[in-house]
Amino acid sequence: MEDNQIEEGEKHRDVEVAPALISVHPSQNSVAVAVGSDLRVHDLLGDGVVSLLDNSGAPSHKDSIRAIRYGANGKLFVSAGDDKVVKIWSAESWQCICTVSSEKRVSAVAISNDGQHVCFADKFGVVWVVDLHGIDGSQASVNKKAAPLLAHYCSIITSLEFSPDGQYVVSADRDFKIRVTIFPKKPLDGAHEIQSFCLGHTEFVSCLVFVITLDYPQGFLVSGSGDSTVRLWDITSGSLLDTCEVDAKAGHLESNGSDEGYSTVTGLCVVPDSTLIAAAIQRQVVSIKGENFIPTSLANSSSTGLLWMVTGVSNLPGFDFPSVSRVKVISGFNKSSPDCLEHEPLVLEDSDIPGGMKLLEKLQGSVKVEEKVFSAAAEAVKTAMCNLLIKKQYSSDKREYRKRTRNDKKIKQ
Repeated sequence: MEDNQIEEGEKHRDVEVAPALISVHPSQNSVAVAVGSDLRVHDLLGDGVVSLLDNSGAPSHKDSIRAIRYGANGKLFVSAGDDKVVKIWSAESWQCICTVSSEKRVSAVAISNDGQHVCFADKFGVVWVVDLHGIDGSQASVNKKAAPLLAHYCSIITSLEFSPDGQYVVSADRDFKIRVTIFPKKPLDGAHEIQSFCLGHTEFVSCLVFVITLDYPQGFLVSGSGDSTVRLWDITSGSLLDTCEVDAKAGHLESNGSDEGYSTVTGLCVVPDSTLIAAAIQRQVVSIKGENFIPTSLANSSSTGLLWMVTGVSNLPGFDFPSVSRVKVISGFNKSSPDCLEHEPLVLEDSDIPGGMKLLEKLQGSVKVEEKVFSAAAEAVKTAMCNLLIKKQYSSDKREYRKRTRNDKKIKQ
């Protein structure tokens, strides 16, 4: 009877959805949005048309994309996700120059500052590294093997970042930990020297960014979490320097008329040439020009004072258009004055966004979606994140059942 109850419960688990993601070229040459398995790129320098070239002849990804990002120099772009494939693209020709297979689903990616190494993390807590020496954007896609770099103990890694000086790789997980590891001279041999742990969050760590100041060019680490805080760290010592309670900053937030639980910080973005940090808060409903907008991802470039946001989700059950996205841009950040705003942040009209309606049609799709769909999408993302990142407690019987029915066992050749 117990097994039947467990099996019935497993059949009725919430559908796993994937939030829409956005990434912007460092010089704002292009903008990329991922919704489910669909990777959409708009070229802001040319005529806007970007065709992803992959000599495999198959779609760029066969399952939900969970991580996208540009390299610091703007030459590389990486996408990865639930299909256990990491694709490395030339951000100039948009040709796939390298394909890497992962043993598990990929949860985070990072590109070294010199563009010579790509790191990715999987849901079993292992960080892998790919050496790109000898690969350039002019050649067809090659298959590469990744080498294990480091590991968290069976904990989903949620975010990866290289420090601004390239000396460290920082990894965060769902077990409240942030690990600072010295990036070795020979990464393929593994990273065995830990610089510090940044400990203090009481829920999963969801996102990481670095903020650089004139007095501290090596940068301070900023982390966001499911415990409703944004924290500032010195990574060389692991010292906690400051804590911001986002509920107190944003006011009392509500979700469906209830203020229960935490306001999860789902994304962080540093305003270029400043000490300003934008935070996406899961329970924060932002009213933008009459629309209720709940960001699922933030991005910017290092050359403009624009903050890009996307809301949306894939695999949304119960609607005719299961994969939806909506892009918004905020201006008004003064690059010449690091600690203040040029004027009140202004949400740009669709026609005033760089690339205009042509960009929006590419990144959002041509289908007009009702506001209630985005509200449902926000709730679906909230549920999915809780299911994924909040550790569950199981009875001994249920643990045994899950072991028997797991679907990620390796198939013997």
